[in-house]
Amino acid sequence: MDVLPTFDAAKILVIGDVMLDRYWFGEVKRISPEAPVPVLQVTRVEERPGGAANVARNIAALGAQATLLSAVGADEAGNALEKLLNEHDNLAAQLHRDDSISTTIKLRTIARHQQLLRVDFETSPGHEVLHAVLADFRAQLPRADVVILSDYGKGGLAHIAEMIQLARAAGKLVLVDPKGGDYQRYRGATLLTPNLAEFREVAGSWKGEKEFSAKAEKLRTELELDALLVTRSEDGMSLFRDREVLHEPTQTRDVFDVSGAGDTVIATLAVMLASGAALPDAVRIANRAAGIVVSKLGTASVSRAELMRDIAQTE
Repeated sequence: MDVLPTFDAAKILVIGDVMLDRYWFGEVKRISPEAPVPVLQVTRVEERPGGAANVARNIAALGAQATLLSAVGADEAGNALEKLLNEHDNLAAQLHRDDSISTTIKLRTIARHQQLLRVDFETSPGHEVLHAVLADFRAQLPRADVVILSDYGKGGLAHIAEMIQLARAAGKLVLVDPKGGDYQRYRGATLLTPNLAEFREVAGSWKGEKEFSAKAEKLRTELELDALLVTRSEDGMSLFRDREVLHEPTQTRDVFDVSGAGDTVIATLAVMLASGAALPDAVRIANRAAGIVVSKLGTASVSRAELMRDIAQTE
């Protein structure tokens, strides 16, 4: 694809587990006298939207319209996440507050571009707030071109099967970033985007490309998916549709951090499809977007301008 479609009219509805990604940057100059661990002298702190919030941020960075539905705690981290999301004019975040939980936080300590430690804080949202998110989903669905369900296994998508049924009945494309070993809950989605480790957890191990393809097609058929896209790190991406396989090799780049790359992939796919692109073209551009974002440290986004420059430099 030589020319990207315009993205500004695309409307993407994102539902899933949101989190606040915190980064403590600093230097390590000594080992602790209390235990054989490095002492990080923190010099800088950053906060970024994570999980489904990072998906929505990527959509907004591409220039499309994003609506995000999720639940957070009634706490400082929830306030910080909402403030970060409100920085984007084309991102509408509807975050239901649940005072019985804490907003999910992933805290990473980093020295010399190397992650030393990650600390997670998380609790699952309650039934009442999840029903409120489902009600919002019903209300927002008619206005969406594409639906993304971003599952990070934090409990925010308890009603995902019903959401898929509602969206497909309304004629919407449904893209799912899966988690865990129960893929039956994703039955009937348009497209599933597991990474290689997630796919192996469900399909089991394989020997060679022939067996890998057979397992992928079996999973696609069993789940009644229109397509299955397996992201394979340095081996690119493989798209499986009815009697068709498309493999997109990765482009050689310096890789700093793969965290959040899946968010960029599914966001780019959704924006491309909502803008009228064919699925193979959407996969090619999503592959480029992933290549750009892994060259950045931490959860990050890719802009339309960056994609345009990348296309111009390599074609």
